[in-house]
Amino acid sequence: MAKIAYILLCHKDPDAIIKQAERLTAAGDYMAIHFDASASVEHFRTIRAALDDNPNVVFAHKRIKCGWGEWSLVQATLYAVESAVKAFPRATHFYMLSGDCMAIKSAEYTHRFLDDNDADFIESFDYFESDWIKTGMKEERLIYRHFFNERRQKWLFYTSYHLQKRFGLTREIPGDIQVQIGSQWWCLRRRTVEWVLEFTKKRRDVMRFFRTTWIPDETFFQTIVRHVVPENEIRTRTLTFLMFTDYGMPVVFYDDHYDLLLSQDFLFARKISPEARDLKRRLGLLYAAEGVQFQISNEGRSLFKFLSGRGRIGRRFATRFWETESTLGRERELMIVICKKWHVAKRVLERIRQVTNVPAIEYLFNEEDTPLPDLGGIQKTLGKRTRHRRALMRMLFDYYETDRLIVCMDPGELDLLQDFAGDRSITRMLEIQCKFTEDYLIGHAMRVGLAGEQTSAETLERLLPTIRNDMVFESDRIRDAEFENMSRMREGAPVDQNARALATFLSIGEDKGREIANADYLFAD
Repeated sequence: MAKIAYILLCHKDPDAIIKQAERLTAAGDYMAIHFDASASVEHFRTIRAALDDNPNVVFAHKRIKCGWGEWSLVQATLYAVESAVKAFPRATHFYMLSGDCMAIKSAEYTHRFLDDNDADFIESFDYFESDWIKTGMKEERLIYRHFFNERRQKWLFYTSYHLQKRFGLTREIPGDIQVQIGSQWWCLRRRTVEWVLEFTKKRRDVMRFFRTTWIPDETFFQTIVRHVVPENEIRTRTLTFLMFTDYGMPVVFYDDHYDLLLSQDFLFARKISPEARDLKRRLGLLYAAEGVQFQISNEGRSLFKFLSGRGRIGRRFATRFWETESTLGRERELMIVICKKWHVAKRVLERIRQVTNVPAIEYLFNEEDTPLPDLGGIQKTLGKRTRHRRALMRMLFDYYETDRLIVCMDPGELDLLQDFAGDRSITRMLEIQCKFTEDYLIGHAMRVGLAGEQTSAETLERLLPTIRNDMVFESDRIRDAEFENMSRMREGAPVDQNARALATFLSIGEDKGREIANADYLFAD
């Protein structure tokens, strides 16, 4: 019978980790834990004190600090896997988990499933041929060396990348491997794990290569497993049920998702909400239960897509009250210019007005005095505009007698952007990314009331990095949302590049896009 060694990478919530370990090992399975070395020392001591006496639990023989997108996540996994292989000779399978995962089948069902399916379960799609990566870097993740953390050391990350790109400092992918990509949540047989560990010792060239790729947890195991295991023994899927919203954010499961989760053809699910106490209790009891019959319908993803797209009465997926008159209109096209420097966006808007005949409105959700027609009072205050935003937009489309309308929005208005992106109308976005000098940041701090004429230089010195990081964070959130029909203009980018972005955004020819982008004063402060 299958015996599972769960590989758990975690960094918080010691009580949940302890309960998860006790629940899974009570059924006779094992667990190897890597607790992030940068996390709370007290939390780690609490976990060790609770689980050190459990013979079915082992801790990674070495702890390291982990960072998103870094090799450290793969290295931490390897440390935990090595400890599990050594400590649990009877383990037949090794299953990657996070602290947000919970079993949605009984241990009895899980063991029988693995006994009946002699294969490795890991998503592994061809890196270059598949469309797994929707936006952002693709080939650049591999052919350039990434030494810095993209979230914590953003300037260093992108400076290093651009310097390598400028001077042509690319590298070859090891010739005998075919890079694959997929979810990091896998379940591998013991033989496969031993082959992978043996490969890591023999192929130092491949290890050096992956250590400086970006987001290797999506490529390392996926590539190596397909290299060492025959294709017919690999099931290109994960056994962990996870979904993403239209905005690219993980779907979180709550108490009323219990029946839906049990009906999916998966063994675990993530992410379970920390507040879903009843769901956690019921799933915890389920893993130890015997004789449970599961009716697999596997409708989770299609049901979620249907409900979130259509709307229904109730707490989840309910329509907002300002949407009761339907949408902006299926045939209408809303174009949103997103920029932190409002004066830059207004200049771009003015150039667009000169070159096209599309009606354009400035920051109507940010500036109370934005010129607007009389729409019966709905336009009077920012509060009314925001609350009744779709009704306001419909009225503006009708007022201008157009099916195409341009508006400006601040990058901090992510909720508004997500709301319009979810409409049945066509939504196009143009993010204008600007450089922020110290003088501009000081002026911004004064405009929004964070500083005044009497603010000391020392206070400003402490304040400016926070303001800059906040602006970068807003742009990151927009990128992470993975909106469709997103174009980007960048200060300092070649005119032709910005012209192409404008042409795509406005559905015009590149010559007209160049006419707009050519104005040398657009980004001036």
